[in-house]
Amino acid sequence: MDITKEYSNGEVSVIWKPKLCEHAGICVKMLPNVYNPKEKPWIKAENATTAELKNQIAQCPSGALSYR
Repeated sequence: MDITKEYSNGEVSVIWKPKLCEHAGICVKMLPNVYNPKEKPWIKAENATTAELKNQIAQCPSGALSYR
């Protein structure tokens, strides 16, 4: 069973599929206030604007991150 997690900033939901994640670290480098693998939850979508989130998600090489 594939695990999917969602994190919302109130406007957009970031969808993370851990099985697809290649741990390239682009998300952490682009938005360190949102993505922090040392914290739980590790994605805090409320720490970025919808535009910032969409721009960063478009850079995810594995497709593990998406939004709706």
